[in-house]
Amino acid sequence: MKQITLLFLLIVQSTIAQNSLFNQVEAKNIGPTIMSGRVVDLAVNPKNPTEFYVAYATGGLWYTNNNGTSFSPMMDSAETVNCGSVTVDWNSGTIWVGTGEVNASRSSYAGVGVLKSSDKGKTWENLGLKDSHHISRIWVNPSNLNEIVVAAVGHLYTTNKERGIYKSIDGGKSWKQTLFVAEDAGIIDLAVSKNNPKIMFAASWQKDRKAWHFDGDGEKSGIYKSEDGGTSWKLVTTKESGFPANEGVGRIGLALFNENLIYAVVDNQNKRPKTASKNKLTTMLSTPGADFMEISNKELNIALKESGFRDKYRAENIKNWVTDNNMEPKEVLAVLSDANKALFETEVIGCEVYKSEDGGKSWKKTNQNYIDDMFYTYGYYFANISVDEKNQNRVYIGGVPLLFSEDGGKTFTAISKENVHADHHVTWVNPENPNHIINGNDGGVNISYDNGEHWIKCNNEAVSQFYAVNVDYQENYNVYGGMQDNGVWFGPNNYSHNVAWHQEGKYPYQELMGGDGMQTQIDSRNPNVVFTGYQFGNYYKINQKEGKFDYITPKAPKGEKPYRFNWQTPILLSSHNQDILYMGSEFLHRSMNQGETWERISGDLTNGAKEGNVAFGTLTTISESKFQFGLLYAGSDDGKIHVSKDGGVSWQLISGNLPQNLWVSRVAASTYKKERVYATLNGYRNDIFESYAYVSEDFGATWTSISNGLTEAVNVIVEDSANENILYVGTDNGLFISLDKGTTWQDFSNGMPKVAVHDAVIQTKAKELIVGTHGRSIYKMDISKVQELTKDVLAKNIHLFKINDRTKSERWGSQNYAWGKPSEPSQDIWFYSNGDEMVNVSVTNEAGMVVHFQKVDAKKGLNSFTYDYSLSKEVAEKWNKKDKNIKIKEAENKKFYLPVGKYKMAVSKDKVTETKSFEVSAPKK
Repeated sequence: MKQITLLFLLIVQSTIAQNSLFNQVEAKNIGPTIMSGRVVDLAVNPKNPTEFYVAYATGGLWYTNNNGTSFSPMMDSAETVNCGSVTVDWNSGTIWVGTGEVNASRSSYAGVGVLKSSDKGKTWENLGLKDSHHISRIWVNPSNLNEIVVAAVGHLYTTNKERGIYKSIDGGKSWKQTLFVAEDAGIIDLAVSKNNPKIMFAASWQKDRKAWHFDGDGEKSGIYKSEDGGTSWKLVTTKESGFPANEGVGRIGLALFNENLIYAVVDNQNKRPKTASKNKLTTMLSTPGADFMEISNKELNIALKESGFRDKYRAENIKNWVTDNNMEPKEVLAVLSDANKALFETEVIGCEVYKSEDGGKSWKKTNQNYIDDMFYTYGYYFANISVDEKNQNRVYIGGVPLLFSEDGGKTFTAISKENVHADHHVTWVNPENPNHIINGNDGGVNISYDNGEHWIKCNNEAVSQFYAVNVDYQENYNVYGGMQDNGVWFGPNNYSHNVAWHQEGKYPYQELMGGDGMQTQIDSRNPNVVFTGYQFGNYYKINQKEGKFDYITPKAPKGEKPYRFNWQTPILLSSHNQDILYMGSEFLHRSMNQGETWERISGDLTNGAKEGNVAFGTLTTISESKFQFGLLYAGSDDGKIHVSKDGGVSWQLISGNLPQNLWVSRVAASTYKKERVYATLNGYRNDIFESYAYVSEDFGATWTSISNGLTEAVNVIVEDSANENILYVGTDNGLFISLDKGTTWQDFSNGMPKVAVHDAVIQTKAKELIVGTHGRSIYKMDISKVQELTKDVLAKNIHLFKINDRTKSERWGSQNYAWGKPSEPSQDIWFYSNGDEMVNVSVTNEAGMVVHFQKVDAKKGLNSFTYDYSLSKEVAEKWNKKDKNIKIKEAENKKFYLPVGKYKMAVSKDKVTETKSFEVSAPKK
């Protein structure tokens, strides 16, 4: 059923794109590029390693043939850019992409099966396995491209049957499931012997992810072997094999040296012997308060990670509880012990490396000591291993650092340096030069030619994963955004990718803070004052001019449990008074002095805490009406929406008639009508990808669905700032627009691939829509003409929009230097057509003489063409003869240009003509 639903959504989305009125309204990417995004796989040409493909988790497939100096996108025409793996046949140039990231992150988006391109990425064919959602590996027989073996992880949040190993012998026309472990255990890795491709090893992984809890291990995790090219399989990691075989086995990564010698890295979640256990956090929290506050945030964060609190608390949270004698460290220890007692009792084993020298029959652990500070408690995110094809003792493993062993995994050293991002997912080792390695991590691609002593950073493309975006209102306004694992940055709205900053020494975007960057609010009175932070509610008031960073997160009163903060905690500056700041935990908090002090203005607005290792039962979205101070809305991760009409004194639940238990991705009070409010729900964390968007005209008492025609889960809804009928919606696969308050929807993503849109905001003065994507950085769209599409305009056969006046320059057509391009004037002329047909365009002077004529092939909707103010030689000569006061001379570029004067442009079709006046004025002296 889910396959049918997915196919239907893809058909609907394709139809919406074809019927859009906005195929000439282009989204312009404005970066940033320098911090890149999460790499999941590499495919390198072994004969020419300067040529390779990079697969990004949510940014698509990119190609370079100049060693990473530049990249070209290969999947912008595909039905998704969510990648899990990539395989290339370098002889034919054929590419296979396994879609859907396999790292089991909170934003590991599902794919659409196996995609194949036979023309180097120009077009893509879907080979099926759509309900597998996440594909970890694709092996194609280099001697027979019709023989394909696919490793499928399966659904992220729910169980399903389409997971395991699939084999095709007809190039993907049909598939046979040759290995099925369980509905909650898929295949996370596949390794094939190069010398004997009949020999294959596959790693199964049992996991259970929910929005509130992640269990990344189980007894169904193990290693299977095939001796007939993937047709049949046998479990080799039995209890007698020497490899861990119990419910503590997590993610496994594989690397074959040959058909007999194989390495495996495993996230071993079994407990260490108590004598070996050394819980750092317990020791830290047993010290007096003053001493505890001297512990560095880095050390405390490491201890929190090792004790399983990466997805709940950070060092700043804990220290905030202790400041002002609010809690003693031992009281914090009691709270944390209660929340995660099992992890405090003893530490997990973590990263281990095993080796088999008899084709998987028996296994021995290679590492002599515990590999600490490698996986922490989220080995599910890593577990990848590589081996030098010429030397079995040279082994690489990826985790938070990148580690290298030259003694067969007995000992390891870190080789990731200061310009290499943490969190490593793939490492390619050159078979002809083992000191040449290419690494993919959460911050892009790095290349080393001396085995990690020095690294080249190859972050040239806009593939950042944004959670939230915002803008200020300076003359040349800035764009702000928080990114997955790459902090909070801001930069100019007119950024265009180039490398001039290498010469100038300063990248146009600047970092505000690190971590997983989250929401940003900017004081409209003083853009130097910014409120932002990182995961789980760690927020700051930053005064950039004064260099101040003040931690402002509210803390629970003494004796109460710490507040629960969402991964992306919502904050909001009141439009009525920029000293008033709202912030959500399970409660709504309000500060009247920009975060110096807080008051709780609600009860628990969620269904309450839910037992698990991820914070849940938290607020996700806040909105305040522009019409009334204190008319507030709040939505939660467990599906509740509340309204308060009295500044938080009382609250009413208004989501009872909506679908239940879905993530409230957005609630937005209308700026046109006090009673109107919009809400969007998201089922991604239930593997439900339908769209849920609603509007209420009575403060949420009743709701009307406005989802018809949308595809994929909805993340954000934005009401247009100038046209009440226009809405914008960002989904997990694109951007959409409605011209009729949500009754119908059209594609609005020209210039963008099918990427997840997490946030959007309108800069009202510039009339530009800023779009934050989770995989392709930030886009900007000029919506000035869109906003003018009123009902009256849409009822016309044709409509010509305003034409801007222009100042004449004597330099038109001239070069500034010998090798430069001529300076040529131009203006984009916009018009609306109610059908597909040819349109006549003419320009007349004050005497009524036609000085320019052209035909434009118009499509239904908004159209544009570039007008360059030029005249034909014949028109210039005729005009000179008619008017002795006019002297139109040929420019250096052999063109003739309009002289100073007043003009009219007309567009016509079907005997209907629209005209607009414009002027070419003399330059000021």
